[in-house]
Amino acid sequence: MNEHFFSALRREAREAPDSGIVEVFNYGRGREGLIPLWAGEGDLPTPAFICEAVARSLQAGETFYTYQRGLPELRAALARYHERLFGRAFSPERFFITGGGMQAIQIAIAATAGAGDELILPTPAWPNFAAAAGIGGAQSVSVPLGFDGTRWNLDLDRLFAAAGERTRVIFINSPANPTGWMATEEELREILRFARERGLWIIADEVYLRFVYGETPRAPSFYDLIEEDDRVIFVNTFSKNWAMTGWRIGWLSAPAALGGVIENLIQYSTSGVAAFMQRGAIAAVEGGEDFVRAQVARAAAGRKIVCESLAGSNRVRFAWPDGAFYLFFTIDGAPDTGKLGLTLVDEANIGIAPGTAFGPGGVAFMRLCFARKAEDLSEAMRRLGAWLES
Repeated sequence: MNEHFFSALRREAREAPDSGIVEVFNYGRGREGLIPLWAGEGDLPTPAFICEAVARSLQAGETFYTYQRGLPELRAALARYHERLFGRAFSPERFFITGGGMQAIQIAIAATAGAGDELILPTPAWPNFAAAAGIGGAQSVSVPLGFDGTRWNLDLDRLFAAAGERTRVIFINSPANPTGWMATEEELREILRFARERGLWIIADEVYLRFVYGETPRAPSFYDLIEEDDRVIFVNTFSKNWAMTGWRIGWLSAPAALGGVIENLIQYSTSGVAAFMQRGAIAAVEGGEDFVRAQVARAAAGRKIVCESLAGSNRVRFAWPDGAFYLFFTIDGAPDTGKLGLTLVDEANIGIAPGTAFGPGGVAFMRLCFARKAEDLSEAMRRLGAWLES
């Protein structure tokens, strides 16, 4: 970059990290026959019933400015959706529509932590969490998850010890990207207790709440525990459950008392989400339950394929993920995973994200997304297996 321009930028902008995921994505984009497992999305397009709701909205002329907080109909639909999931009443006033889960994260951080503040983040983690904090002037403090070869775990004593005078936020992503770690209800209870004692905010990323592989229909949630005055902000997205990654529409859930502040933060960033897109989101939450269940079942089958395939290799170590739809695995004898991602594109024609993209604790690992059709996953595992043996 031209130093004349670069040196005149804000430090936070200059230091915003490049994405290791995007590097591999761009390197392998367009390769003939490549199987892409690098991104956090499945291979199914958005269902027709969602797209048709958008088409009807456009035909009706819903192309004007709309509510910054989101259409009242969508906020009410989200309240009903949460009532079905958690078995209790929710007010539509808790919900705010955002330009994807990423904007929900940015707004949650902007509301709670700024220059000089600290945010505690269990890692390995999706890189956008720490980057969003850094761009806003806050610093993320990493607390590495433990990995014993078969399980990931969070040491709560270590998490709490990371909190200092400048700590404002604890960020919890459960089920977690990229590890598949999932907090127990008791762990969430202890984190909430600590946050209450210290007056801290919790930002809860529960994007993968529905993608669990035990006997329960969803993961444990802070929603199961919080009272009205608890300082917990939830971030979520329509991307994963309803195959809407390219739409860039999500939501934020917070105490209704914060409504005016959150509305202002939306106003001064995007001024709201297009009404016609919100009509599609209403269709998703009101009529998409069968699709969500099918997505989760498909991911469960993909999880079985990749884990059973790699379990036979004496070079690969991993934990079967409890939630989300990623396998985070390490390959013995391949310490430079940033380079390995590019190598696998060239030599195995598969796209897998390097663990270097996911912060402390992830450097030795690779992440692959198994929310894809069985034929692609089986072939990808065949190619990876052949590469491991070569």
